[in-house]
Amino acid sequence: MRLISGGYRRRLYTVGVLTFLALLLSGCAGVKIATVSTEDYIAQRRGDILTTRKLSASARDTLTSLAIVPEQCAKDIPHCTTRLTELWNLDTEQRMATLAEIWTQEALRLQGRRNARPEFAVELFDAYLQSARYAYAYLFFTDRRPGDRAFEDRQTQVRDYYNYSVQQATMLLFAKYHDTSFAFQKTIEIGKWRIRGDLTQVRGDSAPPPHELIPASQLTFRGVRSIYRRDGFGAEMVVVNDSENITPSIFQTTYSEPPFQAVTGIITFPGETLSQVLQTRDATIIGYDPYQQNSVQLKDVQVPLAANFTSAYGLWLARSDFSTQALRTVLGRDGGIESPHVFLLQPYDPDRRVIIMLHGLASSPEAWINVANEVLGDEELRSRYQIWQVYYPTNLPLPYNNAEIRKALKETFQHFDPNRTAIASNNIVVIGHSMGGVLGRLLVSSSDNLLEDAARDRYQLDDVSVAQMNKEFGSVVHFSPLPGVTTAIFIAAPHKGTPFAGNRISRLAAALITLPVTVVTQLNKLSQVAVGNTPAKEEMLILPNGVESLRDSDPFIQITSKMAISTQVRYHSIIANDTPKKDLLYSDDGLVPYQSAHLPGATSELVIPFSHSVQETPEAILEIRRILREQ
Repeated sequence: MRLISGGYRRRLYTVGVLTFLALLLSGCAGVKIATVSTEDYIAQRRGDILTTRKLSASARDTLTSLAIVPEQCAKDIPHCTTRLTELWNLDTEQRMATLAEIWTQEALRLQGRRNARPEFAVELFDAYLQSARYAYAYLFFTDRRPGDRAFEDRQTQVRDYYNYSVQQATMLLFAKYHDTSFAFQKTIEIGKWRIRGDLTQVRGDSAPPPHELIPASQLTFRGVRSIYRRDGFGAEMVVVNDSENITPSIFQTTYSEPPFQAVTGIITFPGETLSQVLQTRDATIIGYDPYQQNSVQLKDVQVPLAANFTSAYGLWLARSDFSTQALRTVLGRDGGIESPHVFLLQPYDPDRRVIIMLHGLASSPEAWINVANEVLGDEELRSRYQIWQVYYPTNLPLPYNNAEIRKALKETFQHFDPNRTAIASNNIVVIGHSMGGVLGRLLVSSSDNLLEDAARDRYQLDDVSVAQMNKEFGSVVHFSPLPGVTTAIFIAAPHKGTPFAGNRISRLAAALITLPVTVVTQLNKLSQVAVGNTPAKEEMLILPNGVESLRDSDPFIQITSKMAISTQVRYHSIIANDTPKKDLLYSDDGLVPYQSAHLPGATSELVIPFSHSVQETPEAILEIRRILREQ
């Protein structure tokens, strides 16, 4: 037998005691340090039910502190809601925020179910309204105002629950009532809820029901550089007023307000106290025009109204098929347009100045995709301007288009402001690219007797023939600056024509162009006036088509380049230079020579190293915005 010394025995005893104590204490001690990445830190703070499909750290901490297992809460929402409502050791903000999030979780769970019971839609609608109501209570009926929590992530999350729930609840209502007037001016009942609608700010009482209601958050676009929106309160939507009549070939008038309209929706719950809001089963859906309203007052708090200024515009362009129609138009084929049409990009506003945009040859409103979007996205410009885009048949001769565009604009102003007293009818801005720049220049010029004298000399017209010409074609031969225009921006505009319009390829293209029958008939009348007085009876008066009228040898463009621009108009030039190795005076943009685009007396001139489609470059758009801001 081996003997163990006393000292060794004591050491064994000590080790045993220490081991026992370590085991005893291991269950109640131990703060350990672990590092997290910046990405994980942000995710932990800002991740929530909408971004990760998991409850936020804030909601989980709240539930855990109340001895509620978060996963169990998702399985029994009534029990969880009751406990959150009844437990006393929780402040109101935490309570309302957590309830808003778990009801959003419940709505998402119901939304994802495949085989729903008949009452599924009612349950889903109820879940979204519950979420919106608790979020509404958090924002406006707790001790602190929204401004007091401006820098808190939790408030941003709760606002998102509200906005998303309003969006989804509104979509559910539209899906059920879209084939009626949506019963928006009377109360409807869904489950235990009584819902009333108020769209008076965006639609008239007699307006037909919209065709579609699309969440702006679900839309993204190729070809648009930026999506411009405003953070705030409410659901950003696009109302499609007419899903078919979006191109001018089937419009009954020469102007139209947008078939796609930006709308911001909110849901309010009656009550002056938190208790009243939580007990109500009444709700009102209100629609706002974000161009007309920047904020909304709720419970004595002025909050910014959410908005999306790109989606309606982008959706209109995406569905219009302008590119195909523009090609048909320039070739004179079926499906094109035969006369100008004025598109208002937002409902007419008498208190905003009008920007008239004129596209170029073989083009359409698509030429202004980013220009218009950037102007609408600039808050200061958006508050002061509205955009009208003129879509015109570029196969027609310049003098004919000049007369028809003037007529279309006159009818549009006459409809909206017969007395021309509104801000919209004064200090108008004209922006034209390429052929549109030439037509824009004509809109601010005086013909005097230049065209009449030219026709008299060329065709040896007597006074009787001149009088007949003026009677039939006075608007073509005689014109003065368009009333109200005070600013013009000409972009890559061939004011003196271009030799490229006379080259072999351009001549071949011009040969393919066919003019509309109505235009040919009118030109024949003009021809008869001229030919009837010429020595050679067989001579015919032929006006060039759109391509031919841009030739630097064309008589009309030679005459119009000498017409005086109104002294009331400040005009600016944006010119492209695609030949950097040449002296500026002899440069061109691939289509238009500098000498043709340059206008003496311009308030400003900017030359941008780019090709002819310079209007879409960031440099050109910044220049346009600078000019508009200066006005």
